Amino acid sequence: MMNPKIIAGACASCFLVMGLLCSCISGDQNETNYEGLSYNYYEKTCPRLEEIVRSSISPMFALDPTAPAALLRLMFHDCQVQGCDASILIEPSGDQQFTELDSAKNFGIRKRELIGSIKTSLEVECPQQVSCSDLIILAAREAVALTGGPLIAVPFGRKDSLSTASKHVADSELPPSTADVDSILNLFAGIDMTVEESVAIMGSHSIGVTHCNNVISRFDNENATNANMDPRFQTFLRVVCPEFSPTSKAAEATFVPNDQTSLIFDTAYYDDSIAGRGNLRIDSEIGVDPRTRPFVEAFAADQDRFFNAFSSAFVKLSSYRVLTGNNGVVRSVCDKVD
Repeated sequence: MMNPKIIAGACASCFLVMGLLCSCISGDQNETNYEGLSYNYYEKTCPRLEEIVRSSISPMFALDPTAPAALLRLMFHDCQVQGCDASILIEPSGDQQFTELDSAKNFGIRKRELIGSIKTSLEVECPQQVSCSDLIILAAREAVALTGGPLIAVPFGRKDSLSTASKHVADSELPPSTADVDSILNLFAGIDMTVEESVAIMGSHSIGVTHCNNVISRFDNENATNANMDPRFQTFLRVVCPEFSPTSKAAEATFVPNDQTSLIFDTAYYDDSIAGRGNLRIDSEIGVDPRTRPFVEAFAADQDRFFNAFSSAFVKLSSYRVLTGNNGVVRSVCDKVD
């Protein structure tokens, strides 16, 4: 495994360069509006939206190379709980003591404040126009592009929710770290993803890290979560993640990189999956399951095919159960309901 500190030193200064080189937008902006969304939604009401967002987060990526993975995960966890509605940004108020953010599956969610900061800037430029839910999607889109991935064409027009989900709802709707191929394919089939798109969206694990509290279950031979694990990689995980309690502070504070190039959005994740070097059960199993392995092998060999499938899956996920028109609001502050 490549030393993540070495990767960080080599890559922190090149995020902006990669973003400038990524000039081709992946996706068809001329296709029919998706679930009430539109590719030119802010053309008149906030024409500088994408420019403002990019200029706000690009410096953050250079200073904190882990920020892109955090923003991508923020989008996934928002969209998977009652749809893409920015409910994950709302702070609890009144009698609601435990919100979706309190779910153990949302451990490590970061950069919520960055979305709020961008929103503050946009309220000066185009007040009460841009929703927080659209900002989460746009920030995640930029996270992919500025780490070397495709610049995805995404439709806008999402509205924000008036409430956040409960901890119980988040616990039930977010997949566990022990999820297998069956559960992941069923999850994404509910968002109308093909098997190829489901394997592609797992490529989000190409950037970021996995905390040890989500890894150590793989050391249990009885639960079959250690299938397709290279013995040398298992030794590596045992050294980095000793078998302490999953709820211990040590397990929460210790982590391993998701793949050998964990700061670059590329196909190394699929190479590692084939070789049995996946951190989580799903990361390893998609490399051997007969339903998913053909796509893992195809993506490992063809980055363009991976980028195209990922872009399609990204649009489907980001358009899932969205609020549009009068079904939602545009919050003036992302962490509070007006």
